[in-house]
Amino acid sequence: MKTNNRMIRINDEIKKELSEIIRADLKDPRVGVITSVIKTETTTDLKYCKVYVSILGDDEKKREVMSVLKGAAGFMRSLIAKRINLRITPELNFILDDSLDYSFKIDKILKEINKGE
Repeated sequence: MKTNNRMIRINDEIKKELSEIIRADLKDPRVGVITSVIKTETTTDLKYCKVYVSILGDDEKKREVMSVLKGAAGFMRSLIAKRINLRITPELNFILDDSLDYSFKIDKILKEINKGE
């Protein structure tokens, strides 16, 4: 499906605001600089928004932070409604994105190969 300019702007704005909310407004000590919003995908009817987040740490830490984010989704949605002027504020669905972990792993492998040569 082709994404139009309006949806791109909405996704970028939601991503920016969620990053700020997680960094500054979410007071839970388990969530902080280790959590990054990678990408957002909002449906065209603005009902739902998939939020891809990257979390640095072990699997237990990732599960813990994801449960905190899912639990605070309503709070973050209300803050987004106050900050962004949309007719409908989408329901947030957090999805763990392991692409940064994968890139760190590939980088480590490439460094080991270069050391061997």
